[in-house]
Amino acid sequence: MPTLLTPPPPTQSSGPPQLFDRKALNLPNLITVSRFVLAMILFFLIDVDGWWRTAAGLFVLAAFTDFLDGYLARKYGQITVLGRILDPFVDKLIICGSFIFLQGKTSGDLTSGVTGWMTFVIVAREMFITSLRAVLEQYGRDFSAKWSGKLKMFLQCVAVPLCLLSLSELFLADLPAMISRSAFLAIRDAALWLTVGITVYSGVEYVVRAVRVWSVNAE
Repeated sequence: MPTLLTPPPPTQSSGPPQLFDRKALNLPNLITVSRFVLAMILFFLIDVDGWWRTAAGLFVLAAFTDFLDGYLARKYGQITVLGRILDPFVDKLIICGSFIFLQGKTSGDLTSGVTGWMTFVIVAREMFITSLRAVLEQYGRDFSAKWSGKLKMFLQCVAVPLCLLSLSELFLADLPAMISRSAFLAIRDAALWLTVGITVYSGVEYVVRAVRVWSVNAE
């Protein structure tokens, strides 16, 4: 008798998926690869210090390419096996890598605001849910992103640039008169706490959903 721990039978496939074929060499996948390159440059700039505004701009550009490659793939029917694997991998790389490099980062008397436990929560959630999704989708179960996951990604894409800019003395000195330095840092901290909160919430929501899917198909 199947139990909760017994995996449902995998769906039948006509053969192994082809990762690298002609269809894989399309514009959306090239944009995804470019985002990987941007991530490497971003990590370098964070590590060498002093390029905070440039790093923030690169992160925003990378976040835009994440939207762009998905939009183009859907619009022109260029969704490929390689793209379905590469796109989320690069997404996790740039988010997790940014928080890892920003953890405890300082520039003079300025700090990024990112603590070790925040980084642990975010990286652990991303790795665990990604692994969980891979297992369920291997057995043909739908585990597509929900609103909490999309909100998490949005908040992460807001929090990282704010953390980068909070390390730039030049940026803080050029803030409009209506926004004080302390107000900007408070906004950064609020974005970080919201990001961590929705990260935990979405992780729990995905686990509950996975248990339900597994239970239904194990009956």
